Amino acid sequence: MAANSPHHFLLLLLISLSTTTPTLSRHISPRTTTTTTTLDVSASLSAAHGAISFDPTQSSHPMEQSLYGADATAGKLSLRLHSRDFLPFPLRPTSYKSLTLARLARDCARVDAITARLALAVDGVKKSDLKPASDKRMAASTLTTEAIEGPIVSGTSQGSGEYFSRVGIGSPARPVYMVLDTGSDVTWVQCEPCADCYQQSDPVFNPSASGSYSSLSCDSTQCHSLDVFACRNSSSTCLYQVSYGDGSYTVGDFATETLTLGNSVPVSNVAFGCGHDNEGLFVGAAGLLALGGGSLSFPSQISAKSFSYCLVDRDSTSESTLELSADAGDRGSASAVTAPLLKNRKLETFYYVGLSGISVGGEMLSIPSSTFDMNEEGSGGVIVDSGTAVTRLRSEAYAALRDAFAAGTRSLPRADGVSLFDTCYDLSSRTSVEVPTVALHFAGGGELRLPAKNYLIPIDGAGTYCLAFAPTSSPLSIVGNVQQQGTRVNFDIDNSLVGFTPNKC
Repeated sequence: MAANSPHHFLLLLLISLSTTTPTLSRHISPRTTTTTTTLDVSASLSAAHGAISFDPTQSSHPMEQSLYGADATAGKLSLRLHSRDFLPFPLRPTSYKSLTLARLARDCARVDAITARLALAVDGVKKSDLKPASDKRMAASTLTTEAIEGPIVSGTSQGSGEYFSRVGIGSPARPVYMVLDTGSDVTWVQCEPCADCYQQSDPVFNPSASGSYSSLSCDSTQCHSLDVFACRNSSSTCLYQVSYGDGSYTVGDFATETLTLGNSVPVSNVAFGCGHDNEGLFVGAAGLLALGGGSLSFPSQISAKSFSYCLVDRDSTSESTLELSADAGDRGSASAVTAPLLKNRKLETFYYVGLSGISVGGEMLSIPSSTFDMNEEGSGGVIVDSGTAVTRLRSEAYAALRDAFAAGTRSLPRADGVSLFDTCYDLSSRTSVEVPTVALHFAGGGELRLPAKNYLIPIDGAGTYCLAFAPTSSPLSIVGNVQQQGTRVNFDIDNSLVGFTPNKC
C-alpha cells in the first residue's frame, strides 16, 4: 500500500494560519438570561459595500501568491482561502441587492435538490432501481497521520453560492477551486475533453497531462458504490452520473487521482468523477469536494473519525478553516455546545442533528419537539448543511419564531418582504439595534445562541434587513450556513456528536 494513499492520510483544510483549532466537547452550555443581542448595522453595511466594490481582477490575490499556504506542523497543513466574493473571477453582481437575490435563487434550488433526493430515498427508491449495482462497499482504511489540512472559502462570487477550497489535482498538481459540500458523496472536477462544460476560474483539468490519473473498471468496488453508473463498452471502464435535483448534473469517467491540499504529501488513489458533461449552479468552481456521510465521500475514503469547519461571513475578506482528522477524542473545549449526531438509515449522505427546540428573547417557543424528529421511515428531522444558506424550518415552527421575533421588534420600522423573506426592517437610520436573541436548543440540554448578524442580514446595502429564516412545506428542516457563520462545527463521527463552538474560526 502506497505511503501517500488515502488509506494513510487524513485531509485537514486549514485556511487561517492559526494555532490548534478546538474540537468537539461534551460540554453543555448553561441556560442564559440574555434576552437581546446587538446588531452592528454600520459594520454589516460596510462589509456589504466592500463585497460589491472589491475588484479581484485589479488586486493581488493572497491565494495566488502562495497556493499551499503555511508549512505543515504537528500533522497539520495550511492553505489560505477567502470569501467567494474576493476570489479572482471577473463575473460579479452590479449591486448588493442583485447579489442577495442571486444567492437566494441558488439557495432555493439547493433546498429543492435536497428535498427531492430525500423524497426518493424515503419513498423506497434503491440503488438497484436506478441502475443495477452490487452491495460492495469500499474497504475500511486506516490513517497513520493525525491530520492533513487545506483551505476553505466562502463561494459567493463563484456563482454556486457557497464555500470553496484551493485543491491541487493530479501529478503535477494543478490548483483549482472546488466547492466544499457536506450534502454530497461524490467528488468530481470538470475534465477535458468537454462535451459541455460551464465557465470556471481555472483551466479545465486535462487528465492526459497527469501522471497519476487512472480509470476505474466497471468491476471495481468504487464503481459499484455509486448510485448510478454505467460501463464504457470499448474499455469496460466506469462511467458515473450525479444529478442534484435542481437541474445541475455531472457525467463522465469515474477514476482515481492524486489530491494535494496544503503542504501535505499528495494523497493518491482518491476516487473521483472526471466530468465531461456538466451543467448547473457551479459556475466558477472546477468541481466539488464531497464531505457527506456516504462511502465515497472524501472523509470516508480517508477514514476520518471527525471533521470540522468554520465558515467565514460571506461578505468578509477574513479566512477560515475546514479540518479532517483521524482523532475523534474530546479535547475539552469549554465553550462548545454539543448535540447528538444522527443517521438516516435510508440515506447516508446527510448529517442529522438532535434539535429539540428554539428560543426567542430567552423564551422557549411553543413547538412540539416532535416537529424536529425523524420518523422510522426516514422522513423529517434536521440536517446541518454547508451548502444551504438560509435555515429552513417546518412551517409551524417558522411561524412561531417569526411571530415571537416580530413581537420583540415592534419599535423597529418595517420594510416590505424580499424574495423568501417576509419579516424585514428599514434600519437605514440606525448604526446599531437591539433585537431578541435567537437560540437553538439540542437534545441533551445544549443551547447555541446565535449572533444577531447570523439571523438579521442586509438585503440591499441601503439599510433593508430581513430575518434570515424561511418556512418549508417539507418535513425536513435544515440548519443553513448563514446561521453557522463564525461558529466551528465539529462532526465527531466516531462518537456520534456534533459540536458548535462560537467565535473559533
